Amino acid sequence: MRRSIIRSIVGFALAASVAVAGYVWLKDHPEHDPWAALVLTDPPGWATRAKLQALRGDRAECRAFLERSLIMAEALPPAGEGQCRRDDRQVLGALAHGDVALAPRGAQATCAVDAGLALWLEHGVQPAAERILGTQVARIEHMGTSNCRRIGGGAAGNWSEHATGNAIDIGAFVLKDGRRIAVRNGWTSGDDGAAFLRAVRDSACDSFTTVLSPDYNAAHADHLHLDQAQRAGGWAACR
Repeated sequence: MRRSIIRSIVGFALAASVAVAGYVWLKDHPEHDPWAALVLTDPPGWATRAKLQALRGDRAECRAFLERSLIMAEALPPAGEGQCRRDDRQVLGALAHGDVALAPRGAQATCAVDAGLALWLEHGVQPAAERILGTQVARIEHMGTSNCRRIGGGAAGNWSEHATGNAIDIGAFVLKDGRRIAVRNGWTSGDDGAAFLRAVRDSACDSFTTVLSPDYNAAHADHLHLDQAQRAGGWAACR
């Protein structure tokens, strides 16, 4: 009986030690802690995808993330009707926070798109530009965010995420040294520009639920489509 009690005490002490060590480790690695708030500067971790999924479905948490990241986003009143009703609408502010211009200026999209752009720029775009091209991105050129249409532009079928401004199409990147890398001409160029475009396409998959590139189909030959569609199970499409 006495040995049994001692073994129980030792087992409890070991379990408590493991629990404390795990708690301390998670405190030092919040990117892996599902209970820690999403922070822009934290590297991607085990819990990042789940935190992003929660952020996409919770506008208040999304805006709290932007505020924690010191990103100023101008909220706008709802607009549109029916399937094209845009209840979540703001002027995109993430790129300006990262000292990157977005052209044309004044683009409007959902909070989730703005948050995705912030994470993509921080952990994908600028690191890839520095690593592959030896400089940083100064401007990102887009081809639109909101467009009241169905996927493919037809009269039938599912509505595009563009219908509610929950998407953005990226056409080109302008570097601080003046180089311009366009998706249309750069994707198949076989040089460092092509490597950069593929790297930013791949990294966008960590920040957006849908990423479509020229590898997907001819309709995306000149841009990267990024959106924050809500999907059961949190799965992402990356092509």
